[in-house]
Amino acid sequence: MESYFSQSRLIWEPKQPRHTSVDTFRRTINLKHGLNLKDVHELHRYSVEDYTFWEDLWNYVGIIHSVPPQKVITDGPMKEIPTWFPGARLNFAENLLFHQHDAVACTAIRETGTVEHYTFRELRRLVREMAAALRANGLKIGDRVAAIVTNHITALVVCLAAASIGAVFSSTAPDMGIQGILDRYKQIKPKFIFFETEVVYAGKTVDLLPKAIPVAQELRSLGLEKVILLPSAKTGREVQASQVPHSVTLSAFLASDDGRALVFEQLPFNHPLFILYSSGTSGPPKCIVHSAGVRSSFTFILRTWADIIINIISIGARIILYDGSPFAPSLKTFLKIISDQNVTMFGTGPRFLAEVKGQGINPLKLASFESLRVLFVTGAVLTPPMFEWAQQAFGNRIHLISGSGGTDICSGFVSGVATLPVYAGELQGKSLGMKVEVFDPEGNSIEDTGEAGELVCTRPHPSLPIAFWGDPSGEKLRKAYFERYPGIWHQGDFIVKNPSTKGFIFLGRSDGVLNPSGVRMGSSEIYTILENFSNVLDDSLCVGQRRPEDKDERVLLFLKMRPGENFTPDLEKKIREEIRRSLSPRHVPSFIFQIEDIPYTVNNKKIEIAVKQIVSGSTLKPSGTVANPSALQLYYKYRHLEKLLDPIRAQAREKAKL
Repeated sequence: MESYFSQSRLIWEPKQPRHTSVDTFRRTINLKHGLNLKDVHELHRYSVEDYTFWEDLWNYVGIIHSVPPQKVITDGPMKEIPTWFPGARLNFAENLLFHQHDAVACTAIRETGTVEHYTFRELRRLVREMAAALRANGLKIGDRVAAIVTNHITALVVCLAAASIGAVFSSTAPDMGIQGILDRYKQIKPKFIFFETEVVYAGKTVDLLPKAIPVAQELRSLGLEKVILLPSAKTGREVQASQVPHSVTLSAFLASDDGRALVFEQLPFNHPLFILYSSGTSGPPKCIVHSAGVRSSFTFILRTWADIIINIISIGARIILYDGSPFAPSLKTFLKIISDQNVTMFGTGPRFLAEVKGQGINPLKLASFESLRVLFVTGAVLTPPMFEWAQQAFGNRIHLISGSGGTDICSGFVSGVATLPVYAGELQGKSLGMKVEVFDPEGNSIEDTGEAGELVCTRPHPSLPIAFWGDPSGEKLRKAYFERYPGIWHQGDFIVKNPSTKGFIFLGRSDGVLNPSGVRMGSSEIYTILENFSNVLDDSLCVGQRRPEDKDERVLLFLKMRPGENFTPDLEKKIREEIRRSLSPRHVPSFIFQIEDIPYTVNNKKIEIAVKQIVSGSTLKPSGTVANPSALQLYYKYRHLEKLLDPIRAQAREKAKL
């Protein structure tokens, strides 16, 4: 237990907790129902014990609707997935576009340096034009609209236009491989695809036409009617549509706008809105269907386009869409954008922060970050040392948040709480409405014991996916999330609750948990210790290995060195000693190797599970979600440790003689 909580140091406290939205909401509920909920913990308890909470939230945020719900919840097609707000009629896009004034709704910035501002009025006009063109070309309720697009204004406009009609939107990053795109879109059979033709990333111009041609050819037989080709992100010029089968340029497509008014189709709360995808790093991606029912002066920036960020428009806030690499032309340039654009909330990942720290950049010496209030970090474990560094680097006034949730629920289970203190390495608390618990393998709650276990959610909530596409019986969805603990959502995260602070420490994905000699531990514990060597280490990967012939699992640690640094026996010795001293002897890896590259998904998530499978004897065909698939090939030789170690040991013996 000591190893989990020894670094949980207080690094931030709210100055005016009663002046937060969550506390205002608590007081509103008390007044409405004659309750006496004293703090956010009691508010959370109410939110998971009484379904009236969701009606309170509906009214508090002011959901625009044409028909009110008959009740909060009723039985759904699957017993695990209820139907929320039956009888209600509303439209997702209408709730985002009801502002019609001249404040800036969206700022689109490209790596090349261009900055474009769009007011709420202009955004609504662009959505009207796009929706009219889509309708004129035959788009109807329930049709799918796909997009291989950058993090720019067109992605936002197409998404909202499709939603206004009641179509289902699904996007894929332009750096996804051809097979990765087809693995997704052959399942959902889109009617239209919006396709980038030329993008700029990390200073390089990438021609995407060779990718668009086979995708268009393959999907034509599955109902694809038209490919809409976007102009070059570098020059703004359009390509000849004849180069891609069944295609039209964006300007030609928008010319079919017949001037019709923007009409928001009124649909049930559980009408399909988005199709998102599981990582699919070692198998076909799951097509996860989410429903349509999901304070101003804030400005938000996320490094990648996400379905979550567009919801922010509904509160009258400005979003910044950044198209490109934060490392080009330099990290300093990107950080200055955050300050110069008066960003209030910056969403990023631990890898980005590690690079800022590794390059020795002091953000507050670079810019003032005067407007920045929240730094939201997700996508991977944020270690205690990185918590403390980020808090100091961006200033003590910043609320540093780490969250756990994701694509599966299009929301968060455990996240930041504006009224609670922040402890290094800890996620502050459970999200409202999420009945999160920690289970042992037998399904017993061990949340209050300080023991690590599986993150589960034991009560339904509106952010549950309504289906997997192409899974009418629900069996695939049930197997993915409800099989481990029948009827209970199993997230697949290994987590522990601090009994003292009530915060949570995320230890990694549970199927990637290290299990030497039957002792379960998270890879994040190792990564935390390696932060002490960030001056020489560029990256690391820690996985378990258990081949068919192995009695027990062993832990392998792979280290990628910074340019100019060498992996020496002395460095290995220091790492082993530090892990043993800070954690325990059982945490020390069996073997430590230098590696040339660490595999990541296109969403910048470290790939542990596929590597674990490879070193344990499996042969995998990398999916299109792997950003650097060649990196996986580096690990196959480690399944034959005995052959690999013989020359290493011989070399060590020769050095010892000298």
